[in-house]
Amino acid sequence: MLDEIKYLFKYREKTIDRAMLYISALCALVVLFQLGFDTDRVTARQFAVLTEWLFYGLMVLSATRTLLAIWAANRIMVAHYGGLVLMLYFLVVALGRLSGQGFLPFLQQAEWLYLGIFAVSVTELSKSSLFFDSFYFNPTILFVISFLVLILVGTLLLMLPRATPEQPLGIVDALFMATSAVCITGLSVIDVSMQLSGFGQTVLLLLIQLGGLGIMTFTGFFGYFFSGGFSYKNQLMYSEILSDKKVGSVINTLFKIIFITLFFEAIGAVLIYFSVSSEGFQSNGDRLFFAVFHAVSAFCNAGFSTIQNGMYHTDLRFNYNLQLVIAMLFILGGLGFAIVLNTYAFIKRWVVNGFHRFVHGRAFVYRAWVISFNSRLIAWMTLILIVVSTVFTFLLEYNHTLAEHESLWGKCVSAFFTGTSSRTAGFNIADMGGFTFPTIMFIMLLMWIGASPGSTGGGIKTTTFAVAFLNIVSLARGKDDLEIFKRKISHDSVNKAFAIIMLSLLAMGVAIFALTVTDGDKSLLDIAFECFSAYATCGLSLGITPELSNAGKVIITCTMFVGRVGLLTLLVALVKNIKNKSYEYPQEKVLF
Repeated sequence: MLDEIKYLFKYREKTIDRAMLYISALCALVVLFQLGFDTDRVTARQFAVLTEWLFYGLMVLSATRTLLAIWAANRIMVAHYGGLVLMLYFLVVALGRLSGQGFLPFLQQAEWLYLGIFAVSVTELSKSSLFFDSFYFNPTILFVISFLVLILVGTLLLMLPRATPEQPLGIVDALFMATSAVCITGLSVIDVSMQLSGFGQTVLLLLIQLGGLGIMTFTGFFGYFFSGGFSYKNQLMYSEILSDKKVGSVINTLFKIIFITLFFEAIGAVLIYFSVSSEGFQSNGDRLFFAVFHAVSAFCNAGFSTIQNGMYHTDLRFNYNLQLVIAMLFILGGLGFAIVLNTYAFIKRWVVNGFHRFVHGRAFVYRAWVISFNSRLIAWMTLILIVVSTVFTFLLEYNHTLAEHESLWGKCVSAFFTGTSSRTAGFNIADMGGFTFPTIMFIMLLMWIGASPGSTGGGIKTTTFAVAFLNIVSLARGKDDLEIFKRKISHDSVNKAFAIIMLSLLAMGVAIFALTVTDGDKSLLDIAFECFSAYATCGLSLGITPELSNAGKVIITCTMFVGRVGLLTLLVALVKNIKNKSYEYPQEKVLF
C-alpha cells in the first residue's frame, strides 16, 4: 500500500497538480462570489461558514500532498519549499482562529481565510503557466496576451456588485478602469475614493501591482518556487520576456525583480504610514491600506489614489515629507530594474573592497565599467530631466500654482514633485486647470519622453529620446557615427529610436483625430493632453476624462494599451519574420 502511494506521488504528480488546480480554482470562485456578488445577509453568513470549511479543506489537502511528496522523494527539494510555507501559514491561522481571542486575535478576521485560499489558487495557476512551453508561442505575443487576459479579468471583477457601494460599473467604465490600472496609467472615469468599495480598491491595487511588473513575471516566480524548476524552454521564453541576454540567469533576474519591487514598496509603505496623521482615517487599518496602496501606486508609476482629489487633497498637498517619499518611489520605479541592480553591484563592490582594505589590508580590486553603458546613459538622462523639469516648473508656476505654498521649501518640493511626476507617475499636487499654457506644453513633452526602459513607467523612454537627440547633434557636427561615453552606438539602436518616435507620434495623432470626431465639444488642447497622457501611461488630465463619451473612453482605453505594450512590440509580434536574403541591393543616398 505504501509503495503504491509512493508510486502515485512520484509518477502521477501532474495529475495531482491538475486536480489541485481545479479544486483551488473552485474554492477561489466561491470566495469571489461571496466578496463580489453576495449582498444578502443570510447567505453571507452561510458563505462565511462555507469559506472557513474550504480553508480547512485546502489546508488538509495542501499539507497532505506536500508531506507525501517529500516522503516519496526521500528528501526536501526546492519544489517542496512553497508547500511548507503554505503549511506554516495555514497552521498559524488555524491556531489563531481555534484558540479564540487568546492567540493573535487579529487572525479572527475572515481576510486571512481569503488570503490562504487565493494563495493556493495562485500557486497552482502559476505552476500550470509554465506548461506554455508545450505550445508554440512567440514570447512577445504571450506578453501581449497576458495583459489582455489580466485586463479582461480585472474588468469582470470591477463589474461585480460589491466592487462599488452603489450602482455597479458599466462594461465601458470597468474596462477603462481595468486597462488604466493594468497599464499603470492612472486616468480615471470615476472617483476611486467614493465609487469603489474596499473590495473594488483592493482589486485595483492588485491590477496595478500585476500590471506594473507583468503577470508573466509573477506567475514565473511562483511557478518556479512551487514547481521546483524551469525547463529550458521556460528559460528561453522568460529570457525574451525579461530582455535578459543570459538564459542561465533568468531565474536569478526574476527573483531580483520581485525582491526589489517588494522591498522598495514595503519601505515606502512604512514611510508613508508615518508621514500621514491618524486623524484623517477611521482606523489604523484604513491608514495602513492607504500607505500600501500609495506605495504600490507610486513605485509602479500608476498615479491612483484612494483619497478624494488624490494628492491635491487639502491634507496632502502641503505634506512635503509625504510628497518626497512618493516622489522617491516613482523615481526608483521609473529608473528600471537593470540600473537598480547595476548600482547595487557597484555599491556592493566598493563596500566589499573597503572592508577588505581596512580589515585585511588588501588592495582595492578595480574593474572597468562596473556601471554599464546603459546605466550611465539612463542615470545622466534621468538626472538632467529631473533638474530641468524642476527648474522650469519652479520658474513657470512661481506666481501661479506654486503661489499657495508660503515657504520657499514648499515651492521647491512642489516644483520637484510636479516636474518629476509629469514624466510618468501621474500624481498631481496642483490644480491642473491652474497651469499656464507653457507649463502644459512642457508637461506634454515630459509625458512623451516618459521613464527609462525596463521600468514600470511609460513614454518613448529616456534612452530613445537621448539617442535621437544626440544623433541630431552628431549629424549637425558632420559625423557619420553617434558616440557617447567613448562608445559607438550601433545603427540598429539609432534606427529603432527613430522608429519608436515615429510610431508614437502616429499613434497619438490617430487617437487625437478619433477623439475630435467622438468628442468634438472638447477643446483641442484638452484632447491632445489626454491622448499624450494615455499613450505615455502618465495619468494626468485637464479634467475631461469622466466627461468622455463611451466611444471616447474606448479610444483612450486602446491608446493606453498600445502605449503600455508598445506599438513597435505589437508590430514585431504580429508581422511575420522575413528570411534573411543572401544578397544585397546597390546602395543609394536619399536627398533631405
